[in-house]
Amino acid sequence: MQKSSNQKLRTLLALSLITGLGSKRIKLLVKAFDDPSSIFKRSKRELRSVESIGEASSLSILTFDKWDEVDHLIKETEKVKSQIITIADPEYPTLLKQIYDPPVLFWIKGNPDALSKQGVGVIGTRNATPYGKKMAEQLTKEMGEKGLCIFSGLAHGIDAISHKAALDVAAFTVGVLGSGIDNFYPKENADLANRIVKEGGAVITEFPLGTKPDAGNFPVRNRIVSGMSLGVLVVESGIKGGSMITADLALDQNREVFAVPHALDNLYGTGCNYLIKTGAAKLVQTVDDILEELPIEQEKKTSSTRKDPPKPKLWRNEELDDLSKKVCELLELGEVQIDAMRDDLEVNTSQLLVVLLQLEMKELVTQKVGKYFELR
Repeated sequence: MQKSSNQKLRTLLALSLITGLGSKRIKLLVKAFDDPSSIFKRSKRELRSVESIGEASSLSILTFDKWDEVDHLIKETEKVKSQIITIADPEYPTLLKQIYDPPVLFWIKGNPDALSKQGVGVIGTRNATPYGKKMAEQLTKEMGEKGLCIFSGLAHGIDAISHKAALDVAAFTVGVLGSGIDNFYPKENADLANRIVKEGGAVITEFPLGTKPDAGNFPVRNRIVSGMSLGVLVVESGIKGGSMITADLALDQNREVFAVPHALDNLYGTGCNYLIKTGAAKLVQTVDDILEELPIEQEKKTSSTRKDPPKPKLWRNEELDDLSKKVCELLELGEVQIDAMRDDLEVNTSQLLVVLLQLEMKELVTQKVGKYFELR
């Protein structure tokens, strides 16, 4: 069993070293063959029968000759007391596997079980304001106390604050690096990374040993933060930067996006306000604004024990514009996904998002996972 597992690791590590093959093609190869370790033993015809595997890709696999490099990476991984988890391993997070371009493998220090915990990505600027720091700590602690794992990027500012807050309430937390597992970055957060590992969390990276924290690595790693999460909370962010990229990635991955509102004169909060204004993120005032949107057990327990729930408002008793009325009439038939709603009402998505946000604020409409909406 151990020999078979090691060969599978060698195979996937080798595939990851082939320039131009990419995670999507490797994922298709793994799916096509019951035994991933047999991929390098397949014929050209068998390889080409796999979707997206053409002449060039099959030849790259058949002529691969860097097995010494593969074995060296495995030995070096053991030396730094880490392990490699591949997309074919049971420890690989199910949510992450579902995104368009999941990493073929990643290096990990810590507890593999933490990777599959239900959780939220908490992200934001490195230059956090006192307000941003306060909200990051408060909301993270409350989510941790509800049993959610906190995913973030171990950077200065909001990332580090959220990791520390999770640890302070004994919650699971996972840090995703933009460098090699042997090169914690920033150096000032090395103690935090070690604390995460020691207290039952994990630190992971898809970048090989020795990889430096180049600027281009961080946008790439952000898809992992959002990919492992049920939703992403943007605590504080300017209109540009890594947090906004992560929010976009989360939306592409069909994840919920939440944002903390900010004062108009806070330049570090303009991104959050923009996400809320455009309907890309749900405004967060309390932790319940997050919990009620996520498919987690806590939500079910809360709703099943709630006494005397407030009666829902009737939209026909409200003063609404014509488009808002049409939206409510459509939702009387049942929940509707925003794209289908746009087509039925023949309006653009941005206009529709604004109307839906207004209806949410009036407590007439509620948003569900996947941008589905229904009447309260």
